[in-house]
Amino acid sequence: MAARGHGAPARWAAVGLLVAVLVALPSLVAALPADDADVPAAELRAAVLASADVGFSGYAVSAGGLALPVSERLTDVADLFSDRTLVRVWWRGPAEHRVDVVTAAGETGVHRDPGGTWTWDFESRTATRGTAASLALPTPPDLLPAALGRRLLSEAADGEVTRTRTGARRVAGRDALGLRLVPAEPAASVGRVDVWVDPASGLPLQVEVFAEGADRPALDTRFLDLDLAVPPAEVVAFAPPPDATLLTAPDTDELIADAGERAPDVELPGGLAGLPRRTFGGVPDAVGVYGRGVTLLAAAPVPGRLAGGLREALTASPDAVTDELGTRVAAGPLGLMLVEPADGPAYVLTGTVTLDALADAARRLSGVVA
Repeated sequence: MAARGHGAPARWAAVGLLVAVLVALPSLVAALPADDADVPAAELRAAVLASADVGFSGYAVSAGGLALPVSERLTDVADLFSDRTLVRVWWRGPAEHRVDVVTAAGETGVHRDPGGTWTWDFESRTATRGTAASLALPTPPDLLPAALGRRLLSEAADGEVTRTRTGARRVAGRDALGLRLVPAEPAASVGRVDVWVDPASGLPLQVEVFAEGADRPALDTRFLDLDLAVPPAEVVAFAPPPDATLLTAPDTDELIADAGERAPDVELPGGLAGLPRRTFGGVPDAVGVYGRGVTLLAAAPVPGRLAGGLREALTASPDAVTDELGTRVAAGPLGLMLVEPADGPAYVLTGTVTLDALADAARRLSGVVA
């Protein structure tokens, strides 16, 4: 035990040094020249969408500048979009991969298998089993450049995607070709998304999301080091150690269904803020998701016991707007609004839409639920 106690500080000191070195790498590598190639935007996008089964391993870092006004129930999500997150990834495919979040204080690994996920907290020796859900909060694997780039480009219209003006850059020691997505919806708060792609594999190596009119990305996720080889199955697989504490993650679909049973008996409109409603299996009628691609808006009922805390968090922001429609605030391209009709239940609106779009949705929603 003594040896373990003396070794732990040294171990995490080494991890801290590794974090510092890896975080400094992008600026050094980006200074190297990159070779462009005459690949049309449509062809490069098709290669991205076909890259889900490309095996790889490496390090990636995501950096967000979104100061989200959320309650303590969503601090993990807020940290994900406001802090710098370093991850080590082993990817065999969408249903078989491992992503470890590395910090100077510890490690947390997410192991995905066909049946669900294991989340392993190394320091607390806790293993949590979860299952896939129709709707779920973002986690570190969702911000990997490869996964995020594919998702953001998957629903883009042909006219929204072009090659970037700067055709190529160096990312993770590789020449990456640039794609630019400019959403067409008037409600969009995202000005553009730049995706930098490895032309040989189609893997997105870096994704930058810019708010409308912004020069600095609200979210920047990129690979620092990348090995394009399928990692061994034993590195990705996980079995809880005998001394581990075993937990079961809440079933998100059951929670949503339960919330729907307790939600007001209303029929949400087929469109909000000019965005059409989407359909998801298992999602109750009282919860609505609207839009496509990088322009999404969600509407969900808020229990009275939570509405007060959300209102307090929103109004604490110096940029909050409060009027007869409710309280709304923007954090980069992400908007959040609490709608509290006088004669109806409270609703929360959130998504990558402008404050004007939130206000427009609130007007429509107030007329439905009142």
